[in-house]
Amino acid sequence: MAYALQQLVNGLTLGMIYGLIAVGYTMVYGIIGMINFAHGDVFMVGAFVGIIVLTALAGITSVPLGLLAAFILAAVVCGVYGFAIERVAYRPLRGSFRLAPLISAIGMSIALENYVQVSQGALERAIPNLIPGGITLMQENGFVVQLSWMQLAIVIVTLVVLGVFTFIVTRTPLGRAMRAVEQDAKMAALLGIDTNRTISTTFIIGSALAAVAGVMFLLYYGVIDFYIGFNAGIKAFTAAVLGGIGSLPGAVLGGLLIGLIEAFWSGYATIAYKDVAVYSILAIVLMFMPSGLLGRHEVEKV
Repeated sequence: MAYALQQLVNGLTLGMIYGLIAVGYTMVYGIIGMINFAHGDVFMVGAFVGIIVLTALAGITSVPLGLLAAFILAAVVCGVYGFAIERVAYRPLRGSFRLAPLISAIGMSIALENYVQVSQGALERAIPNLIPGGITLMQENGFVVQLSWMQLAIVIVTLVVLGVFTFIVTRTPLGRAMRAVEQDAKMAALLGIDTNRTISTTFIIGSALAAVAGVMFLLYYGVIDFYIGFNAGIKAFTAAVLGGIGSLPGAVLGGLLIGLIEAFWSGYATIAYKDVAVYSILAIVLMFMPSGLLGRHEVEKV
């Protein structure tokens, strides 16, 4: 029981990170109907911005202020990257055939990976645990179930960020514009909505969310390299598809499920095949629910 509870805590923590990245995928798909395959590498850039800021501020300021600076600067830098990706890889090809933006996004992903590899090196970079300690939840037969302060901070930050984003989407003029463009971009433009600005803002917000996830990934594992964006991006995309691509609650639910599957499979089976378990369960779910768990069937108007 204690071991299962520990795996539950670990899975929920990892799932929060995946869910935050998956929200960016589903936002872009919802508003322009395309997958941003460079999103995982924006997540990686956010992690590297975080480690650069934390390393530069080590010993100069307190840990809370350093973490706040890392989150803010990573979000700003990745927001700029998101804006550039939309302008360079998507906007010129928006009216082209559907594979053209996909190929362009893959090219942008490769460019970001190689840029970080050249500028930061191919070796792993690490930081110490900045938030040590935690809470003991229970003990059973000598096994201690621990909820670390780091895990608790990740859950709280994720919930706060998702809450703010949900408020923006549902309660602000920008959110109404985003939902209008998602439903019918041409009609939204006829009604006076600046669709280009709305789409660019969506990319910026999604990239900022990926940056927050990147910094949390750095704090949780303590080690990053230039290739983490590919693995985490594929898992987050899988989470978005599992939950229902285009559904924001579905992206979060899919992320939590992916995290739990990985944690329990690694704890009770073998860590070498945890990815096989994730993708197998995805295939099984899509066989019976092609739109995902919370996705909706699209109705084509003629």
